[in-house]
Amino acid sequence: MNTIFDNFAGAMKSMKKYLTRTLILIFIAGAVTPFVSAQSARVKWYTIQEAEKLVKANPRPIVIDTYTDWCGWCKKLDQETFSNPVIAEILNTKFYPVKFNAEGKDPVTFLGRNFVNDGKSGKSHQLAIALLQGQMSYPNLVFFNEKMQLVTNVPGYREAKEMEVLLSFFADKAYEKINFQDYGKSFKGKVQ
Repeated sequence: MNTIFDNFAGAMKSMKKYLTRTLILIFIAGAVTPFVSAQSARVKWYTIQEAEKLVKANPRPIVIDTYTDWCGWCKKLDQETFSNPVIAEILNTKFYPVKFNAEGKDPVTFLGRNFVNDGKSGKSHQLAIALLQGQMSYPNLVFFNEKMQLVTNVPGYREAKEMEVLLSFFADKAYEKINFQDYGKSFKGKVQ
């Protein structure tokens, strides 16, 4: 015959199993959430050839991060600016972001032209020289509109707050109507 104490002990045993499982799930969720957040803050970088194909299928502007392996400001841009979730979201949803090593050795075909790094221009790849119009400084962002027309290039490092304004200026095609300084005065961003 079960007594109240037997029923209570059984209920407590069930409750203990439930709490243990719940705590394990909470722990797993807590451990996974930062990883998922970090993953969502990553930029999906394309090669220049991939971006060109994507624009033809689904028009969107291209931004090319022209960098070198030895450039400290390029590394800082990757670590501090491009890793910001707001910046990553803008790049992933409003552009086809491209990483291009200005001293890379691989031949590249872009806009129907072949570019190589044949050593005739020092360490610089012919495509980097064309993109930067001979003004070789890094990092350097090169903006193309959705019609694959070069808009401009913007040299130098930018913190996330500055980068948000810059990317939004080009993503919104504000450059067609207003200068950058005026755009920046009225810009309300999400980066803190």
